[in-house]
Amino acid sequence: MGGRVVITLKSKRELEIIHDASKIVAEVLEELRQHCRPGVTTRDLDRVAEEVTVQRKAQPAFKGYRGFPKSLCASINSEVVHGIPGDMQLQEGDIVGLDYGVLFGGYYGDAAITVPIGKVSAEVETLLRVTSECLYLGIDQMQPGNHLADISRAIQEHAEKHGFSLVKELGGHGIGRRLHEDPMVLNYVANGRGIKLKPGLVLAIEPMVNMGTDRIRILSDGWTVVTADGKPSAHFEHTVAITQTGPEILTRLA
Repeated sequence: MGGRVVITLKSKRELEIIHDASKIVAEVLEELRQHCRPGVTTRDLDRVAEEVTVQRKAQPAFKGYRGFPKSLCASINSEVVHGIPGDMQLQEGDIVGLDYGVLFGGYYGDAAITVPIGKVSAEVETLLRVTSECLYLGIDQMQPGNHLADISRAIQEHAEKHGFSLVKELGGHGIGRRLHEDPMVLNYVANGRGIKLKPGLVLAIEPMVNMGTDRIRILSDGWTVVTADGKPSAHFEHTVAITQTGPEILTRLA
C-alpha cells in the first residue's frame, strides 16, 4: 500500500448511510442468487445487478473503477476475483463468485457470495462451506480492543486446518467515502498485530480461499485473477461496522 495508513472512524450518521448502501448490495446479491442456473450468462447477471441498483437510486460501484468495464465481478471456478461478465454460460457443477458494490448517498457498500450451480462435488461443497465459515470467524474477531491480525489469524487457521490455501496478494479493506480505504485486511498473519480495532471502523472482510496452491496469475484482460493450478477458488465478503458491543454486519438482509 505504501505511505502512511490513514484510518477514518465513521460517525453514527455515516454508519446509517453505509448501512443503506450495504442493504442495496445485499438485495442485489440475493436477486443474482435467484438467477444463477445453467445456461445463464455472466452478462445476464451483470444486467440484472445494474437494473436492481438503478431501481434503488444507487450507482454500481465497480463500473469504470480503475477502468473496470462492467458493474459486477463474476468469477467462475478457478477464477478467484475480478472476472469480467461476458458470454460465458453457467453450467451444472460450476461455482460462480459474485462480487458487487454500490455507491449511495456518497458512501459505498461491498459484498460477495459464491454460488453453486446445481449439484457440485463434495470437495467444492466443503470449499464453499469453509470459506463462508472463515468470513464469519473473521467477523467474530471484530471486537473493540482486538487487533487487525486477530481477524487474519481466525481466517487463516480455519482455512489451513481444512487443507485449503489463502490468496496472499489480495485482501479486505476499509470502506466508506471511498471503495477502498485503509487498512488492508490480510487473510493471513503477516508481521505484527496491526491496528487496534475501535468503534466506528468499517471494514470489508473477504477471504479468498483456494482448493490448491495459493499462487495466482492475472489473465490477459488485465483483470481476471485465476489460481495458478486451475483448481477452484471461493470468495465471500461482508461490509461490517465495529460498534461498542462488537461487529454489525451491514450487508446482511434483515
